[in-house]
Amino acid sequence: MKKVAIVGGTGYTGVELLRLLARHPSVSVCAITSRSEAGKAVVDIYPSLRGEYELNFTEPTTDTLSQADVVFFATPNGVAMKQAPKLLEEGVKIIDLAADFRIQDIDVWSHWYGMEHACADLVAEAVYGLPEVNQEAIKQAKLVANPGCYPTAVQLGLLPLIEQGLIDTGHIVADCKSGVSGAGRGAAVGSLMCEAADSFKAYGVAGHRHLPEIKERLSLAHGSHVGVTFVPHLTPMIRGIHATLYAKLSQPSTSLESIQALFEARYQNHPFVDVMPLGSHPETRSVRGSNMCRIALHRPQGEDTLVILSAIDNLVKGAAGQAVHNMNLMLGLAETEGLNSVPLAP
Repeated sequence: MKKVAIVGGTGYTGVELLRLLARHPSVSVCAITSRSEAGKAVVDIYPSLRGEYELNFTEPTTDTLSQADVVFFATPNGVAMKQAPKLLEEGVKIIDLAADFRIQDIDVWSHWYGMEHACADLVAEAVYGLPEVNQEAIKQAKLVANPGCYPTAVQLGLLPLIEQGLIDTGHIVADCKSGVSGAGRGAAVGSLMCEAADSFKAYGVAGHRHLPEIKERLSLAHGSHVGVTFVPHLTPMIRGIHATLYAKLSQPSTSLESIQALFEARYQNHPFVDVMPLGSHPETRSVRGSNMCRIALHRPQGEDTLVILSAIDNLVKGAAGQAVHNMNLMLGLAETEGLNSVPLAP
């Protein structure tokens, strides 16, 4: 039985990790940390976990965390990079659910996240944790950068097309909607029920922190610069991301049926991507609580614009579930272990 620890256990991604790991057959949680809640029982903060854990929150010390085989950082940006070097020296594997190691260009990272990187030398060593792309590298990794939620939905919807050169990569539009849990558990006016309910709005139109991650990863897949217009929206729901992606076919004679076959072949060995039949419309509730990404393809009026619909649960496939998937690969376990939960409906 492998031991895992979670740094930052009181946020939504932290408790989602606890939920998924509670029934994982091959690992046990040996430590869960929170500076603000140290000494308190996990089940006192999250009664949903009663009967699953007898742990108390503790301070995130190296001595405590080094007892684990894998440490998850479910912390704000800028935290993992300060503790990672010492833990790696102790032989601990790390999965960072924040953005500290996602972007290879350090200057770009500093620009978007407003701080100097504390261990820039480790960024090149980190493996980007999108299993549908980097599965073999993740198996050998000591440090994994868990992708962002929006970047996960966007990349999975576009990668087969970019890899095969089927679309104009200069003018991609990613029109994405997220539930309020994407803003985190911290108190903020915009996340209050009276502010978010019965409303719908775009935000970050001038620039969102996930944009450089999306552009960098798609550009790496393409081999050169990819132009993306990314507009996120806040929706009055708790969980879920729905990405509507628009791309112009570079070869209009390509049939939708052949593109469907391409997607099915690309993801046939990846258990957490469901390419739905032509004409489908995936809903966020069809993936709620699961590690699944559902994708559907459309070609309105048979013209040269392809519309790709991609739906995930932002807290699972967009965060904690993908992190557990990465952990399974790093530990040599079956990649689906602990992740076979059926989506919640209704």
